[in-house]
Amino acid sequence: MKLQQLLSYTRKAVDDYEMIQPDDKIAIGISGGKDSLTLLYALKHLQKFYPNKFDLIAITVDLGYKDFNLDKIKALCQQLDVPYYIVNTEIADIIFKQRKEDSPCSLCAKMRKGALNDKAKEFGCNKIAYAHHKDDVIETMLLSLIYEGRFYAFSPVTYLDRMDLTVIRPMIYVPEVDVIGFKNRYELPVEKNPCPKDGFTRREYVKQLLRQLNLDNPGVKNRMFTAIVNGIEAYSHER
Repeated sequence: MKLQQLLSYTRKAVDDYEMIQPDDKIAIGISGGKDSLTLLYALKHLQKFYPNKFDLIAITVDLGYKDFNLDKIKALCQQLDVPYYIVNTEIADIIFKQRKEDSPCSLCAKMRKGALNDKAKEFGCNKIAYAHHKDDVIETMLLSLIYEGRFYAFSPVTYLDRMDLTVIRPMIYVPEVDVIGFKNRYELPVEKNPCPKDGFTRREYVKQLLRQLNLDNPGVKNRMFTAIVNGIEAYSHER
């Protein structure tokens, strides 16, 4: 995927859900993975021509794993002229050594988001951009159906009233295969996830399940996504 296509997807999502207003200050959560680095590119280049002017910073919550090197990501942010901040934490130690969690993902996500939100507020941001793409939306819905017995998918825009922050997801129209293509084309400096549970989670199981469903029933991912979007819009109108 070329940058122009990425910007087309991103701008459509931003426009459709009115994600960016004039004078917003947006913090991009940078995990080090392909998704968040693609979002960094998307919002930085959107910033150059989008009619609603906005400011950007990038934040990484370092969970405390050894050998997690952020030098190349720091260099990329300098190259793109995006201020970059690292929040050092001991989340990995708390989860795996102190609490010895068997299913750590939920707690880890909660602690990581808390640290990210606090730092974003500290720097005067009113919005946080997450790098969830189209496949993430569908996988989240399937996870909720299979493991919780409910139909749920995260919204394109979510207001966190306790923090007075708005979460936006500008990449919800971008298929994961295109994110992979963008990463390869632009040689993004991806830093591998050092979590020992990476690749062995419920989400990974659902990702493989969805891949097989789409092989057996071509186009099923797109139909699921359409159903989710229609559901979100119907819920918004009811409110």
